[in-house]
Amino acid sequence: MSNYTVRPATQGDAQAIAEIHVTTWQSAYEGIIPDEDLAGIQIEKRLALWKEAIEYGEPQVHVVVDEDEDDRIVGFVGYDRSRDPKTKPVNGEIWAMYVDPGNWNTGAGLALWDATREGLQDEECTDVSVWVLLHNDRALRFFELAGFKRENNTARTIPMGSVRVEEIRLKRKL
Repeated sequence: MSNYTVRPATQGDAQAIAEIHVTTWQSAYEGIIPDEDLAGIQIEKRLALWKEAIEYGEPQVHVVVDEDEDDRIVGFVGYDRSRDPKTKPVNGEIWAMYVDPGNWNTGAGLALWDATREGLQDEECTDVSVWVLLHNDRALRFFELAGFKRENNTARTIPMGSVRVEEIRLKRKL
């Protein structure tokens, strides 16, 4: 088990965040999204997205670093107020949470979740939600073990690459 620390992301972290975003998508969504779509995901597009998020703080971005590996970034989270229509200002949302596949099941995701929960509580949020692909069993299991419950009436179909996939919102009290 590694020793993890979570801290706010800086512009210097954007490249590592973009690389983890792409690598994790390619591993987590294998068999869900066509291989050619996954192969076409570009780090440059993710880099621009995360640089902007870090600059403007929307969403708030934190990274988890492995202290046992010279503070190497192994995952990240983006969270803020919920983007869902008609939600109250006390509703937070995990916009994205990804851990490098080599660090799955090591506590990095739990460290990110703990920091996210504290950050949303500091923002006076009372609830938090996250959207997860229905066939992403690993993510569903992670969030359900963290106390999230599926909101079955929220299932929806969204475009992802050349296919349409189903996702569902999970929610819990903070």
